[in-house]
Amino acid sequence: MIRPLPPHPLLHGLLALVSIVVGGGAVAGQTVTATVTRPVVPLLFGDERLPLCRVVVHVEGEGPSPRIEGMSLSLLGTDRIAALAALAVVTTGRDEAIAAIPAGASLAADVPPAGTVTLVLEAPLAAGDNVFWCVGSLAPQADLVDRIAVTCTALETSVGRIVVADASPDVRQRVGIALRKQGDDGVHTTRIPVLATTPAGTLLAAYDLRHREARDLQEDIDIGLSRSTDGGRTWEPVRTIIDMGDFGGLSSELNGCSDPGIVVDERTGTVHVFAVWMHGKQGKHQWTDDGSEPGFEIGKAAQFMAVRSDDDGRTWSAPVNLTRALKEPSWWLLAPAPQQGFTRADGTLVMPVQGRSGGGRLETFATIMTSIDHGLTWNVAAPAYTGGNECQAAELSDGSIMLNVRSDRQRFRGVATTADLGATWSPHPTSDVTLIEPNCNGSLRGITLRDGRRLLLFANPSSQERRSHQSIRVSDDDGRTWPEARRILLDEGLGRGYPSLSPIDPDRVGIVYEGSRADVVFQSIPTADLIASP
Repeated sequence: MIRPLPPHPLLHGLLALVSIVVGGGAVAGQTVTATVTRPVVPLLFGDERLPLCRVVVHVEGEGPSPRIEGMSLSLLGTDRIAALAALAVVTTGRDEAIAAIPAGASLAADVPPAGTVTLVLEAPLAAGDNVFWCVGSLAPQADLVDRIAVTCTALETSVGRIVVADASPDVRQRVGIALRKQGDDGVHTTRIPVLATTPAGTLLAAYDLRHREARDLQEDIDIGLSRSTDGGRTWEPVRTIIDMGDFGGLSSELNGCSDPGIVVDERTGTVHVFAVWMHGKQGKHQWTDDGSEPGFEIGKAAQFMAVRSDDDGRTWSAPVNLTRALKEPSWWLLAPAPQQGFTRADGTLVMPVQGRSGGGRLETFATIMTSIDHGLTWNVAAPAYTGGNECQAAELSDGSIMLNVRSDRQRFRGVATTADLGATWSPHPTSDVTLIEPNCNGSLRGITLRDGRRLLLFANPSSQERRSHQSIRVSDDDGRTWPEARRILLDEGLGRGYPSLSPIDPDRVGIVYEGSRADVVFQSIPTADLIASP
């Protein structure tokens, strides 16, 4: 019968102090060694198979098949052991991928967590690599700022006791919320999240509800919104806030809305959400060829839409079409950037926007639009960066505005600054050379600490190849430098990226992104982690 055993008396309370060496067992010319790693992925509430640590047992040489008879685990790097509900062990054969973790029975019975745990199991080992996972689930009382560290310290095998080498001793996993999963509410895929915080402290996350499939416009897509009043711990049911229905006698899949952008008026509390609407254009996309065209005509040019809420995001106005008020007739497209804007000290609203000046692949631009009358009217600034599109703006300590842009030209971020609300722009010294990207949306956000210091935060998939390694970078010099030591890795797995940052309160920053574990992940990062090197 599979059962948990108490920790070995000589190891009790001391497992974290074991020297990290590759132990091994040997018999008749056969050796067995083992290594443990912890993947950097969010540990999500509701997941019964959280990937806590991966143990790879390597068998070298010929002889009778050895077997594992026990596994010792340590949780001594965990903030609160009570944050975990249960632990178990599963095998994925030779496959080291998290996706291979089975949903079925465990090799050892689920046991309550403790500082140290020893499990009895019976698992034969084949020649070469054998992959085992310690998996678990979060307890209801787990907190979003909890850090988890579960490691395997030793194996009992038929060829002797093996001390396991820890290849990631500094990794502590962070907790997260699966804000949106594929299939939620009958929606095929949720994409393009943006996060904002209202003056009341309410978190608002807007996103694409892609009803039939994951593809972009033109498709059956509405703009949805989630709302949290407790710092992101719980979220209200989804609201649909922009849905063009069967406008013009065409079905919903020919009236899609996508790419929400959001700006909160800090003086009035009004929340503005913008999106791009396509009517007709079956099989087209607004960013390629004639998916959008010069002029203003619905059905030819993609439309710039807006809704507003005056009650902290509870209810929303009917959509208003701003295309004729904002778009130059020669432009092929003007659309909101799917990010958050901000309110300047004088009450001016600043919202990032993007567009196409022509039909060519690199005839794209990024800039801002501003409002001095609380969103009644808007002025679109001069293009800040050409050959780029999705962008986010942030105010620097001298009052100037920095625009950080997804580049269509290379796999570095474009960066420009303005001191006159976008009438003129200057390339920043870091533009096209400093912040790497895999061609994906990114997030730029300024925050003020309790002691008055200002930090500039930047989030994106930190890679030039794939949308993996979702990270937050920190600059304390207005974006002149972004030290690698200040980069916080949130999710090493492959996702779709599209992060969006927003302060929760002076002690925490929230982020949503399309991660490796869910369509939209929400995490809360203590500002203390942003100040110190991780």
